[in-house]
Amino acid sequence: MISKQLYSLQVKTKQNFEENLEHLRNLIIECEGDSIILAPEVCLTNFCYQKMDEASAFAKEATKTLLTLSSDRTIITTMIEKYRNGFYNNLKVFHKGELLHKQSKHKLFPLGNEHLHFQSGDIAEISHFKIDDLVCGALNCFELRFIELWERVKGCDLIFVPAQWGKERKDNFETLTKALAITTQSFVLASSGANDTCAKGSGIITPFGVAITDDSKEIIGAKADFNAITQVRKYINIGLS
Repeated sequence: MISKQLYSLQVKTKQNFEENLEHLRNLIIECEGDSIILAPEVCLTNFCYQKMDEASAFAKEATKTLLTLSSDRTIITTMIEKYRNGFYNNLKVFHKGELLHKQSKHKLFPLGNEHLHFQSGDIAEISHFKIDDLVCGALNCFELRFIELWERVKGCDLIFVPAQWGKERKDNFETLTKALAITTQSFVLASSGANDTCAKGSGIITPFGVAITDDSKEIIGAKADFNAITQVRKYINIGLS
């Protein structure tokens, strides 16, 4: 296995899409090259239900920018995109200047009325993908609550959880991300928004359940030694290889 620098971004989202993209760009540039960087769910636009068409159009500009920034690193976030039958919350993985993986949010959050504005993605899109030699998977915010979706990312070395998690349920987010790491014996990279209504709680969780978090920071970083996965799966054998 390998070591890799991981970063979780914990940012506020403003109403101005261009300002959000510029801020995200500046944070990414602060991160080391050859690292993996996770930004919060829809951090460039928020859920902006009154400007969905505008957000979808902006996703094209954001995609071009993130493709360029990913020439020497990996960047993951989600954005609003429109297809023929409606809008989707798309998680996108940018790696070495290419779009490596995309999945549309399958479980939509009813308390946030997501089901009234978005189409549900195909569950089959929640699947393993590789970043170099690392087997990766992702769950988008509300999807973290569904055990059947944990099964779909079982066996991964690294699981991404971008979110805009409500501050009233902060303990839920931190408990579930930690439990996901322990149950799957994987590293979990979790990134939640930092707006006043959001839980924060972003961080890096090891397969042993050690959580590296700091609600005062926009960039939370740690070097992940993926040999820890082999160690924990051998030490506490639950049938994962």
